[in-house]
Amino acid sequence: MHREVDLSLARRLKIEVTPSARSRSDFATDVLEGLSAKPKRLSCKYFYDERGSELFEDICNLPEYYLTRTEQAILELFAPEMARYSNGNMTLVELGSGSSLKTRLLIEALLAAQGSLHYLPVDISESMMVEVAKELIEEYADLHITAYVAEYNEGLRKIAEEGLGQKMVLFLGSNIGNFDFHETVDFLRNVRRQLSSDDVVLLGADMQKDLSVLEAAYNDSKNVTAEFNLNLLRRINRDLGGEFDLNSFSHVALYNVRECRIEMYLRSERDQEVHIRELDKTFHFKDGETIHTENSYKYSKEQIVELCSQSGFDVARSWEDEKGYFSLNLLTPA
Repeated sequence: MHREVDLSLARRLKIEVTPSARSRSDFATDVLEGLSAKPKRLSCKYFYDERGSELFEDICNLPEYYLTRTEQAILELFAPEMARYSNGNMTLVELGSGSSLKTRLLIEALLAAQGSLHYLPVDISESMMVEVAKELIEEYADLHITAYVAEYNEGLRKIAEEGLGQKMVLFLGSNIGNFDFHETVDFLRNVRRQLSSDDVVLLGADMQKDLSVLEAAYNDSKNVTAEFNLNLLRRINRDLGGEFDLNSFSHVALYNVRECRIEMYLRSERDQEVHIRELDKTFHFKDGETIHTENSYKYSKEQIVELCSQSGFDVARSWEDEKGYFSLNLLTPA
């Protein structure tokens, strides 16, 4: 469905909410399956309700969380160089757009390079999407926005149906790190299937580094990441009639050296039973039992090349910060 957010801006702004973006049935099914599994798990895609999106923006500003400011510094230096890949009428597509704060640097670079720009953000958080889209359309007079409240693959599929010209698809931050190797290959292959030969992908990747730096980024001193993790249980309480006592669970984040990934968990601090009314089911938790909520893989340069090679892409160009903490990689269809 299409919605006009502001009549005075309707010609330059369109919001499309896909039916699945508002579905509670998938959430209920996934919670039932995840909490019935051994070991228990919950999908990180459910972090991003309205409160979760706000908390993640707070995380991005934490001193320990180097990722956002490092990636932004790379874009501040190199966005004009990235914009040179435009054929003069490039469309900007972003998967997992969030606040679009870093994306403004690419928007400005492409506006300078080609005069006008069509921006198509895709995100699951409707409230943030509407707010950010209104801000951007008011800020940039030559910007047109078609925003999709959707999951990545569905949003990308609908965008492919639009028959647009050259596209730059952004997948920034450490989003790709939430997938394991095979999931990443499948995801990038799906992206590749939706692209034309002159399209490009700008892929962010968090690089391997000292363990102390990595673990501090996910165990901040203000406990914002802990609140973000625990918000998953708060969401189950609100949307599914859960009876989780948030004070009886704690946040755990550690680096798995062998797998090269940060792992996040919610740990039960006592033996307890939790009923979820909408599922009509009670789940038992042992003292110390965990719910796995997220992985965040960290990469080497060689791993990035291998991922892209298996997905049908070449790495045409990479940009890094001076410490080598983070990289932005321009992918072209092989």
